[in-house]
Amino acid sequence: MTATDETVFSVVYSSTATEPMDDDALRELLEQCRASNAERDVTGMLLYRNGRFIQILEGPEQAVRETMGKIERDPRHDRLRVLIDEFIDERHFAEWTMGYEAITTSHGDAPEGFRDTFDDLEAHGDPSATLRAARELSLWFRVRAHQPR
Repeated sequence: MTATDETVFSVVYSSTATEPMDDDALRELLEQCRASNAERDVTGMLLYRNGRFIQILEGPEQAVRETMGKIERDPRHDRLRVLIDEFIDERHFAEWTMGYEAITTSHGDAPEGFRDTFDDLEAHGDPSATLRAARELSLWFRVRAHQPR
């Protein structure tokens, strides 16, 4: 697909936090992201677990690329790796300047399909496995966001 004014550019990346983030640090990060993304017409979602970030950004290509540049320079991120960058037909997170899901550790049996790490998102030998895992994670988050809590 080629870029036009109507297309949406999407990036999925993973990174490692340079320091553990507690709820207050995450809340501050989300406030910054949401304000910046609203100004740039960027939407998406952020997952954080055990010192790892997975984020999906979508919007105008220039705005998403500028946002990625800021993230790459952000001292809170290390080992940033772009997993997917592509043009998509429509936004998947249009209603969120930055959706967020707290992922906590469960003490019972994990449900089928549950992932307790993001390791499969970085299948270095198989780019298609990375793409599949990132898309599954995106779908999981979108479906979960519409379920009653």
